[in-house]
Amino acid sequence: QVQLVESGGGLVPAGGSLRLSCKVQGASISGIHMAWYRQRPGAEREWVARISSGRNTYYADFVEGRFTISRDNAKDTVDLQMTSLKDNDSAVYYCNKMPPGTSYWGQGTQVSVSS
Repeated sequence: QVQLVESGGGLVPAGGSLRLSCKVQGASISGIHMAWYRQRPGAEREWVARISSGRNTYYADFVEGRFTISRDNAKDTVDLQMTSLKDNDSAVYYCNKMPPGTSYWGQGTQVSVSS
């Protein structure tokens, strides 16, 4: 059974930083395109960043150079380093494949940015 477990969220002031981590259990991420997504209050889930199996990275426009996605295939983890956080970055952050697998959504990790 494949499970994705996100961690690293918390409450930070605007301008602060957080590093989110996603651990994939029950499967290897090698060869899999992975991504981070988020769901803000009252909004639909949206894509934030993705990293290909070949480590090419892509970001949503709203990231504006503030986030960095990385992967460790040996540990089956995908991280998201977030800097210069804004209050509208407050959301539950999830990792999943790209495109996402509907059965792979985890609990997510809450990021709250105080202005």
